[in-house]
Amino acid sequence: MGIKYAVNSSFFEKWSHESAYILGFLYADGSLEDSPYIRGRYLRVTSTDRDRIDLIRKSLSSGHSVVNRKIVGNRKQSFLLRIGSHSLYESLIKHGLTPRKSLTMKFPNVPKKYLGAFVCGYFDGDGCVYIEKRKNGTFGRLITIFTSGSRAFFEKMYSVLLKNGLTESKSIYRHSNKRNYQLRYSTTNSVLLFGLMYKDTLHRRLPMMRKYAIFKQYFEVRSTVLTNKGRQILKEGPMAK
Repeated sequence: MGIKYAVNSSFFEKWSHESAYILGFLYADGSLEDSPYIRGRYLRVTSTDRDRIDLIRKSLSSGHSVVNRKIVGNRKQSFLLRIGSHSLYESLIKHGLTPRKSLTMKFPNVPKKYLGAFVCGYFDGDGCVYIEKRKNGTFGRLITIFTSGSRAFFEKMYSVLLKNGLTESKSIYRHSNKRNYQLRYSTTNSVLLFGLMYKDTLHRRLPMMRKYAIFKQYFEVRSTVLTNKGRQILKEGPMAK
């Protein structure tokens, strides 16, 4: 019999901003592994950001070790957390995660109260934000992008975000590598996403600060685009002056 490590196997049984954020991150960078030959069921999460792995490990009260994965070619160093727990596995199945989910996953039923935290978690796992620069060096558009192998996931996500304040736009694109899709938003919706993703998560120190910092950099120059909610977030957030 293998060694049993501590883990809070009931973590996802009750919604909270923390569980919603981590579920979103797992939808992006996590996977479930069913190994019937050893009667094992595992949650696996891989990231090049060690702090995300440490956050998940701490939130789940996990005693499992973090593995430094071997660097191959020009790839960045990545880290793996593999948690064996039948109860945790089944709990995540109920939330819509499945083994080999990348091409078939669908957007889960997230309570409205926790939608921003879930989207923020997914964004930190498989999203990016950047500032377009004009030829004269001034700021142009603020672009927010989510990536997934499942078009159905993005179609539902687009619909849900539309019902929660974002504006209609042509947003779903086939990635140039032909294997993934991207959900892209320009300035107006990026500002609204900022308000949605960070309103309930910043004071809990959940989000990835390097991505939040790009939004902040843009708003410091283009403050007129901010909503009142956005201004309040910047005023109270951990990077406030």
